[in-house]
Amino acid sequence: MSHKQTDNPITDGPVFITFLKYALPSILGLVAITTASLVDGMFVGHFVSADGLAAINLLIPYLTLIFGLALMLAIGGAVRGGHFLGQSKSFEASAVFSKCLVAVVFVGLFFLALSWLFDSTILSWLGTPDSLMGLILPYFRIISAVLVIQIFTMVLYYFVRLDNGQRLATTALVSGAMMNIVLDAIFIIGFDMGLVGAAWATAIAQAIQLVILSKFFFRDHRQLFFCWPRQGWGELKQISFNGLSEFTNEISGGLVILVLNWLLVTTLDVEGVAAFAVINYLIFVSLMLYYGFADALHLLVSHNHGAGQYKRITQFVSVGITMVMLVGFGFTLTLLIWPQSLISLFLNEASMSTRTLSSEFISLIWPLFLINGVNVTLSIYLTAMQKPIPSMFIALSRSFVLPVGLLLLFSWLLPQPDFILALPIAEWLTFLLAAYLFWRFRPSKNKN
Repeated sequence: MSHKQTDNPITDGPVFITFLKYALPSILGLVAITTASLVDGMFVGHFVSADGLAAINLLIPYLTLIFGLALMLAIGGAVRGGHFLGQSKSFEASAVFSKCLVAVVFVGLFFLALSWLFDSTILSWLGTPDSLMGLILPYFRIISAVLVIQIFTMVLYYFVRLDNGQRLATTALVSGAMMNIVLDAIFIIGFDMGLVGAAWATAIAQAIQLVILSKFFFRDHRQLFFCWPRQGWGELKQISFNGLSEFTNEISGGLVILVLNWLLVTTLDVEGVAAFAVINYLIFVSLMLYYGFADALHLLVSHNHGAGQYKRITQFVSVGITMVMLVGFGFTLTLLIWPQSLISLFLNEASMSTRTLSSEFISLIWPLFLINGVNVTLSIYLTAMQKPIPSMFIALSRSFVLPVGLLLLFSWLLPQPDFILALPIAEWLTFLLAAYLFWRFRPSKNKN
């Protein structure tokens, strides 16, 4: 049965225009985040050292665990909330919103305590060599506190967008990102504060972002309201289940980086980690662009799923896949034509051996960028259709099972650094699985 709402552009507006209306603000916000992260890496690589890049890369597995939990609440909650809003159930959607905000605060405080009590132990488990401990410890302690604000802001951002607050959400992200860039320049270059300066720049930028997003609570026309839920906390189980693939994707990606860092430190020392840090920034850029489209898709699909508009879901998915394929093709051409220009953004002339190694990595890994956006899009589609298990299969395949298995196998069979080929091969094999699961759970199959 259709629950079509003629006053709702998500379920009634022109498909392509509606998709762009929701995708472009998301892309703009994520591009702002990406730009800030890239500039962060550029400042560290040029004005701190290649070791500074390596230090940041070593923290990625631990940070992705925390971000994964927050993303699970953010996307799982937004999907469930969007389903309720598609049925005009604003009270139920607000309950989901409130539970997710409370839960993410507890997650942040738990990891803050863990990080401060066991900092050296955690860094050792991450494979940090003794030579980098003095550089990374102060940065780690500050960033651990910043994460409490950062993951709360992440969850709030998704729900603000869900309640037609795309402009406010984008303004917050862009403002925070631009402030991060300015403060990076002041603290790293002007005050010569090194990695500690980068950490403080992130802290202040995140606080500004949260202040701007908080304006949402003072808007007159909104469907979501915060209230302390007295019951129904068991709903967090369903919310987490809906966002399980995103959590799996994040934490699995972190585990892949952890295994890769161990292999690189063992075979190529800290220089190998620094060289791959450049590649990691490039992968991050591509994923942020894809998530810009995917974020719009999960919102549009979850609403239309709640409203029973299955033909529109198919149309939105088609537009989303076309967009990410075009971006992936453009990104691949850039890597193949201007690899040295990209590398020089992060490494100065004094790091010639690291630059050479980064160039080798690009020549091996470029096929990954042709298809990783499609895999992300199909995984998000399945999440939005409340099919978390199939979505998790894609996430596990592309970001853990195949990459880790192939990395360990190739590190034994192939000379260094050719084992990096494991990453693009894993992505392409995942595409075969993702295509099958999309066909198996295509929108028309969900129609009652």
